[in-house]
Amino acid sequence: MEFFFDLWLGKPTWMWLMFIILVVALLAFDLGVLGKRRQSRAAASGAEHPHEIGVKASLQLSLFYIGVALLFGVWVWSALGAQSGIEYFTGFAVEKALALDNVFVISVIFGALAVPRHLQHRVLVWGILGVIVLRGLMIGLGTALVTQFDWIMWVFGAFLLLTGIKLLLTKGGHTSAPDLERHPVVRALKRVLPVSPKLDGQKFLTRMPDAAGRMRLHATPLLLALVLVEAADLVFAVDSIPAIFAITQDPFLVYTSNIFAILGLRALYFALDALIHRFEALKPALALVLVFIGGKIFYTQLFGKMDPALSLAITLGILAGGVLVSLWKTRGPRPEMQAGR
Repeated sequence: MEFFFDLWLGKPTWMWLMFIILVVALLAFDLGVLGKRRQSRAAASGAEHPHEIGVKASLQLSLFYIGVALLFGVWVWSALGAQSGIEYFTGFAVEKALALDNVFVISVIFGALAVPRHLQHRVLVWGILGVIVLRGLMIGLGTALVTQFDWIMWVFGAFLLLTGIKLLLTKGGHTSAPDLERHPVVRALKRVLPVSPKLDGQKFLTRMPDAAGRMRLHATPLLLALVLVEAADLVFAVDSIPAIFAITQDPFLVYTSNIFAILGLRALYFALDALIHRFEALKPALALVLVFIGGKIFYTQLFGKMDPALSLAITLGILAGGVLVSLWKTRGPRPEMQAGR
């Protein structure tokens, strides 16, 4: 029993185990119970693609994940204190907003590879599982750097400031269409496996004849999409990991807020993909959040820690402003709908 109360990365082992069990249970419920229920309903209604998630179901599942994350935050507040609770909620808000930006890039990747909507589900499932592992490794690395080198926070602050300013000045931000022929990830994959020009159902790998007529294993565009999605998350993690360490350096709060922010990303994707045109002002808002967090690091190093409640209020205010401006600017029919009249 002593093992459960031993400290691991600053928190009792039982806290980490509880969180891991909760994440596994959520994934099992989503991918297992709800997945089978969707397939049963699709079979009963004669739907052609049982894995496709509609906008309504996507929003409902996303709200469920957000609700669980908020309840976990309430528990953090009660168990670890008000400051830890506020830091968790601030971290969750920032990471959720940055995860939304990831949706735009995923949409571009699927569009560039012509992955049909009913097959996107499979890529996103494996993508989210990979992200959970990759984020854990990167957060572990970030924790080691912050613990060993005090000056690393100055580097994080400068990086976030420059990244935010670059996003403000760069039209399109992260979401420009990738050049698949020159993309380093695509070129690296092609050195390992030839890439099939066409899909083979839900398969990531398929056997087909090569130029010499020999049957060889080929990567399908679905595997290419998965690799690009994982690579895109690594790029976003370079922004998000310094951002969360600027809010809190508690590994437990860093990891839990990060994972809860991305857990519902798969479900949220199908709703946001249909509504992307309504959030054109979200990217400048995210850029301002990065600038604010980067500036807050310098403020903390020079004058002491900023009130966590004030930091949360400013962060939520910027994000809410971005959403409201987006909805106001994109009110009315979409341009292509007007052109089609």
